[in-house]
Amino acid sequence: MTDYGHDLRFGVNVLPAAGQPEAVIGLAQLAERAGADLVTFQDHPYHPGFLDTWTLLSFVAARTERVRLAGNVHPLPLRPPAVLARAAAGLDVLSGGRFELALGAGGYWDAIEAMDGPRRTPGEAVEALEEAIAIVRATWAVDEPGGVRVDGRHHRVAGTARGPRPAHAMELWLGAYGPRMLRLTGRLADGWLPSLPALKPGALATGNKIVDEAAAAAGRDPAAIRRLLNLGGELPAQVLAELALADGVSTFILMTGDPAVVRRYLDETAPRVRVLVADARRLSAGGS
Repeated sequence: MTDYGHDLRFGVNVLPAAGQPEAVIGLAQLAERAGADLVTFQDHPYHPGFLDTWTLLSFVAARTERVRLAGNVHPLPLRPPAVLARAAAGLDVLSGGRFELALGAGGYWDAIEAMDGPRRTPGEAVEALEEAIAIVRATWAVDEPGGVRVDGRHHRVAGTARGPRPAHAMELWLGAYGPRMLRLTGRLADGWLPSLPALKPGALATGNKIVDEAAAAAGRDPAAIRRLLNLGGELPAQVLAELALADGVSTFILMTGDPAVVRRYLDETAPRVRVLVADARRLSAGGS
């Protein structure tokens, strides 16, 4: 059992379809009304059928009031980290502290290269992401003296000014699968965000072990790292509760474009999962 004790959150991952902008916005608003904790949008700038995710996030922030927002996830090779840091902080300020930053190292290299992005090996992609995290965190650290200076192999920032300050302690989540990315998550990130359809059986337990060991080696509390999970479709409440209790998942993000599924997930499944997990935690703690 690997229950890190985080509060449970339930989110929706909305397809950013360019041909149906009002439906996209409407589904995000519906999710907020139904009690979602989080609304996310995948970020594939090279996809001509998708709305630009940063533009969409800003528009949705203006059309909602409570729900947290995030990209799922932003591809670093097409989002320069110094610009990304300021965009994230600015959106957090404008939304009243409702934005979290989720990053990916890349992956769709043909499409990335076709848009004038760099083609990187897996090792280079992880190295570039580590450099980017240093730039992002330094940009947000407005109380530190001097400008941001990172002289990396892939990213170089030579004294750019810090700021703006995010409106809240913004979390940085990584979409990670391989051992190097998982170790980076444990050392530097606030959350691990994989997608369940892309995971083999046992991959959550294996990933947790790598993240936890890397966090401990870096002097961090492994339990401080939130475990998030993209769901490819609806799953029974009992299955989600088991993922929470056995694998430490505390944020479940359902990909769907169906309003009826959103309502069922948030009105029925989410409350049931909360009850099942609370009951199991109480029994584990020796409560009646």
